[in-house]
Amino acid sequence: MATITISVDDDIEKEFRETARKKLGTGKGMLGKAIGAAIKKWVEEEKQKEVARKGRELTVKGLYKLKAWKFRREELYERG
Repeated sequence: MATITISVDDDIEKEFRETARKKLGTGKGMLGKAIGAAIKKWVEEEKQKEVARKGRELTVKGLYKLKAWKFRREELYERG
């Protein structure tokens, strides 16, 4: 388990504590759980942004070309 010391604006801290208390209650470790979930969500969002950025780069460079997929309408509705 890691320890992180941070400084945030008083308004943000107050709002975060109130929201965490409403969502998770007042039990021991509640604030740590809420902060851990917030950090995890932020990391996942940043990873997704990186995946999207790399995908856009590949598309712009022309390395990721979608091949035409031809089909007949009847094939989509065939019953087996």
